[in-house]
Amino acid sequence: QVQLVESGGGLVQAGGSLRLSCAASGNIFRGNVMGWYRQAPGKQRELVADITSGGTTNYRDSVKGRFTISRDNAKNTVTLQMNSLKPEDTAVYYCNYRLGARMYWGQGTQVTVSS
Repeated sequence: QVQLVESGGGLVQAGGSLRLSCAASGNIFRGNVMGWYRQAPGKQRELVADITSGGTTNYRDSVKGRFTISRDNAKNTVTLQMNSLKPEDTAVYYCNYRLGARMYWGQGTQVTVSS
């Protein structure tokens, strides 16, 4: 089992910044991928960004150039720095840990961007 605890999120005006952090604990194995997904009301959950244990990153097109994902393998943490936020970024953001077919989720943190 893997437990994920998120922090950060909140309310910000358009153009502002927020930082999300996630700490993983439990049975952490090398070769995992950690990332962030989001789900807006009435929409499906979507990948925002993820990062392999080797540091390879992947972003959805709409956040490229605005969001930066990073991780600390020694601390088993992943961070999402979100800049130039837009109202359409409003959603519940979920931390994700993936290793092979196994996937674990955090409890979610609300990000609200006002126009």
